[in-house]
Amino acid sequence: MDTEDADDFREFVRSRFEQLRSLAFVTCGDWQTAEDATAATLAKLYRRWKKVTTPDAYARTMVVRAAISEKRKPWRRERSFGSEMPDAALPDHADVIDEQMRLHHALSKVPTRQRAVLVLRFLEGLSVE
Repeated sequence: MDTEDADDFREFVRSRFEQLRSLAFVTCGDWQTAEDATAATLAKLYRRWKKVTTPDAYARTMVVRAAISEKRKPWRRERSFGSEMPDAALPDHADVIDEQMRLHHALSKVPTRQRAVLVLRFLEGLSVE
């Protein structure tokens, strides 16, 4: 990859990372799995950067597939949570958090592939065509 392509890729990652990670989280319901899916997607995209004509569409498709695939891995079935609380206090956005929790709870009841369709259609705004 030449310098110009590498710069373009870095700019793409800077501008899209949070969006891709959020999409992965809504698809799989776990931040660590979402991080792994996003990293795997960006690694694949980096290798194919010159060949990909629509990086946004490619990345969205790959991050959803990666999130579904990561969720299926056997070591993902066990969860351990630390007992320590974060040091920084977050501002109170109870109404937003409540709505996000209800959405997350509702999506967690839907099968993974159907959840991906709902996320892409309604949260990402993709058309049905």
